[in-house]
Amino acid sequence: MKDEGMGRLRNELAEAWTVTIKDMKVYYLKPGMIMFGFLMPFFMFFSFSVQRDMAAEQGVARLLALTLFFTAAAAGPFIIPMERRLGTYDRLLAAPMSLLTLLLGKTAVGALFAIGTSTFALLVGVLAFGVNIAQPWLLVAGMILGAFSFSALGLIFGSIPTRNPGDVQMPSTLLRWGLLFISGVFISLADMGALARALAYISPLTYAQDLMNHAVLGHGLLNPWLDLTVLLASGVLFLVPSVLMHRRGRKLGY
Repeated sequence: MKDEGMGRLRNELAEAWTVTIKDMKVYYLKPGMIMFGFLMPFFMFFSFSVQRDMAAEQGVARLLALTLFFTAAAAGPFIIPMERRLGTYDRLLAAPMSLLTLLLGKTAVGALFAIGTSTFALLVGVLAFGVNIAQPWLLVAGMILGAFSFSALGLIFGSIPTRNPGDVQMPSTLLRWGLLFISGVFISLADMGALARALAYISPLTYAQDLMNHAVLGHGLLNPWLDLTVLLASGVLFLVPSVLMHRRGRKLGY
């Protein structure tokens, strides 16, 4: 029974990885992914950092959090509605794999895209500006959990029953901008008032930013274990509405 269970788990992981590899090959170089997932966080960071007295380490910490957030969350709202419109998503739903396996494969697409883009930003900071990483292990853990959490967040919007990517890009972008402005990216938690800080704790980006501060700068306001726990828990919780919305979408014929 144990061997049978392990065999089934390996099969499910292999199926999820197959979905991930397929989407990476097909969608990573699409204009929507490049614009919303790769270019947008860099444009936002540079527009924010111009003429600001910001140390290189602080800039890299903020850029990493921004990149993880926008890049990971861009995949789901773009890929799934596109596949519905092309008719390829129906074949995936009819494949002999569980819905959760399919969604985990889709989540991994955005997570790996975000990790790759963030690694590029990190290398630029280290090689070009001589940034030192205070806690490398915390940086790796934060990038993995942050990418997973934010990709699962984007998957919620990809699960909206529609075949038009434009129908989900607007609400997805509005939510991401809202979470961005209440988080501790542009204004640190230490400089916020009590009300603003209470709102910041709602955003998972706040915990990713604090974790990047610990990893790059060597200090943050919150406990790093709290940051890691919140990112992991939020990623798992974000999968729940995606599953429910997919089930409703299948009943509606999407």
